[in-house]
Amino acid sequence: MAEKLPMKERVKIKRQSMPHQEPEIRKNNFKEVPLGYTKEQAISEAQRCLDCKNPTCIAGCPVEINIPKFLEKIVEEDFVGAVQVIKETNLLPAITGRVCPQDEQCEAVCIVGKKFEPVAIGRLERFVADFERDNNLIETPKVTENKNKKVAVIGAGPSGLAVAGDLAQKGYDITIFEALHEPGGVLIYGIPEFRLPKSIVTKELELLTKLGVKIKCDFVVGRTVLIEDLLNKEGFSAVFIGIGAGLPWFLNIPGENLIGVYSANEFLTRVNLMKAYAFPENDTPIIRSKNIAIIGGGNTAMDSARTALRMGADNVYIIYRRSRNEIPARTEELEHAEEEGIQFIFLTNPIEFIGDENQRLKSVKVQSMKLGEPDDSGRRRPVPIEGSEHEIIIDTAIVAIGNSSNPILLESVPDIKTDKWGHVIVEKGGKTTMKGVFAGGDIVRGEATVILAMGDGRDSAQAIDRYLTKGEW
Repeated sequence: MAEKLPMKERVKIKRQSMPHQEPEIRKNNFKEVPLGYTKEQAISEAQRCLDCKNPTCIAGCPVEINIPKFLEKIVEEDFVGAVQVIKETNLLPAITGRVCPQDEQCEAVCIVGKKFEPVAIGRLERFVADFERDNNLIETPKVTENKNKKVAVIGAGPSGLAVAGDLAQKGYDITIFEALHEPGGVLIYGIPEFRLPKSIVTKELELLTKLGVKIKCDFVVGRTVLIEDLLNKEGFSAVFIGIGAGLPWFLNIPGENLIGVYSANEFLTRVNLMKAYAFPENDTPIIRSKNIAIIGGGNTAMDSARTALRMGADNVYIIYRRSRNEIPARTEELEHAEEEGIQFIFLTNPIEFIGDENQRLKSVKVQSMKLGEPDDSGRRRPVPIEGSEHEIIIDTAIVAIGNSSNPILLESVPDIKTDKWGHVIVEKGGKTTMKGVFAGGDIVRGEATVILAMGDGRDSAQAIDRYLTKGEW
């Protein structure tokens, strides 16, 4: 067991670099890009924690993991004990350790980061979760009682999985209803294999089924059954809505219906869920393109661009109407895209998609922009430059500018109020305007992060428990 170093020695340890596939190799495969810490690296990195009296990192975590405690377990080489600390508030550490924006949350408020680089909390979370899985040491949490009450969870994405796991541990009978043919939501159909291997998601989901959670796929609530029926006819005492924000936004410019123009949702779903990357074993309908433009600058745009490159494109462009300084994607994702050869076209905005005689996309007309005064987002507003229109030759375009809520479910439940964007309006704990119905994740927040959705699920699990045991509403 490693001994904890004196404070003056700990501050001398530099943040451990994560081993990666080299760009020239990884851009030709769908294998995971970061390779993970070694045992020695993990212990050295955990030693960097200063055991702060006021651990701000915990407050920076949406599910409030006891970060100093799990780091201490790593120093003691009790890696399974470290995972158990994490799982007190987060049952999916191998997932969140990979896709959480720790640089904006726990690591952003790490005290070490005030003078040095912050402790690599996410990488350490991933390390201990992988250690547990790779050594077949995963234990199913014990359920100590049976509440004899059923709860329906609509959507098998991050918020739904979190609320299901917490309530199952409290002794509730949980059924998740998922519209697609595999559970996981954005973890399966949205995030690419090279960022989050599907085998890891599947393994994490096994823990829920071992807790007794039932998952019904290909089941569209709002069509197959109504929420009122779940409560009044099917014997469920409460319902949680976690259907995400699955309705893509488009640019509303001429030519958007041409063959070769995708939403990021459709493109990533075809590649990830339908396994288009495994051609010819899976002959998924998708255009094999040479020159692809992705419109947008968020993490989804980066995922789309890096996926398109791996699907064989010669040139992949990200067209973004602001400058690099305003781009909303995580720094790591942006840097990985640049390393792999993605070409960024900043201060440029599409104004028309142009097709050939067969209605297939052949180019995009764009207009150069300059930055004006800040808008409501705090970023400088892009302003068109007159006379700057020009064309970029492409055969595929992927629109990745955001999503809103899918109206299918909510149109069938007029008692649940939504805002002008179609997001469910909730009170504390995710209580909606329909008694017994709760909601969380992107259907409430709009497009957000996996861990924020999971935090909503945990909050709703507590609220549902209070509602079903104490009648609190």
